[in-house]
Amino acid sequence: MKQFMVTYLGGDAPSSLEEGKENMQKFQIWLETLSSAVVKPMVPLENTHTIKPDGSLWAGSSTAMSGYSVIKAESMEKVVGYLKSCPFLGSNGTLEVAELP
Repeated sequence: MKQFMVTYLGGDAPSSLEEGKENMQKFQIWLETLSSAVVKPMVPLENTHTIKPDGSLWAGSSTAMSGYSVIKAESMEKVVGYLKSCPFLGSNGTLEVAELP
């Protein structure tokens, strides 16, 4: 079985604590529907730093990447099918998926 890294990009922040809880509940339910296909659930990125070619360091990210998951599937088509129902897409977020070697 192949493994795929799903990158979470952008997305609107919840407008309230309640909306944040609802979003997390939807995400948990979605993960449960994937069952054993989930190798590593949503891993948020924190304390991001960017190192530039000249060696300078900048606190923060140069991309909109906010986290990742690892999912196993037989094919790219199968994992894309899983991702089409991801609730992150409902928050204006974008998903990027890549096959891991």
